Amino acid sequence: MKKLAVMCGIAVLSLSGCASIMSGRTQTMTFESTPELSNITILNKAGKKVHVGQAPATVSLKRSSGFFVPEKYTVVFEKEGYETKTINISAHVNGWYVGNLLFGGVLGLLIIDPATGAMYSLSTKDTNVVLNDLKKENIQANTQSLTIVSTTELPKEVLQKAKPIELKTQ
Repeated sequence: MKKLAVMCGIAVLSLSGCASIMSGRTQTMTFESTPELSNITILNKAGKKVHVGQAPATVSLKRSSGFFVPEKYTVVFEKEGYETKTINISAHVNGWYVGNLLFGGVLGLLIIDPATGAMYSLSTKDTNVVLNDLKKENIQANTQSLTIVSTTELPKEVLQKAKPIELKTQ
């Protein structure tokens, strides 16, 4: 009976991939923006829309687009009156995929994890985006500033370079 249990355990391990067991086909990611409620569009590398909504959004994304083919996503954040921002999400080899060398065997390494896409992980950095206010930028670009400083606060070297302003009256 113990031999049968051990053999079943070995069979299960040899027919599965480490990354498939630990990570799965998809990865859940959260996208946030400041200000909140910006429109968010996620496109896969084929250019197909896989999600349209508002941030903050939690989305389940496929890790691959085919056998041994990592997926890539373009995420566009838009809000009226704010700058549009785009981020790219790329996939890299999942650490659990290497576990096939010890536990998953050749089937997990060459067939199961590549077929499920679990051999990849999606990058999660830069999923919180700050959108710049276009109105604020326009106001700052069209204004000039004047700084008034007391001559008692200036170092002598700077004061020597200063030129008096001549006022012309008409």
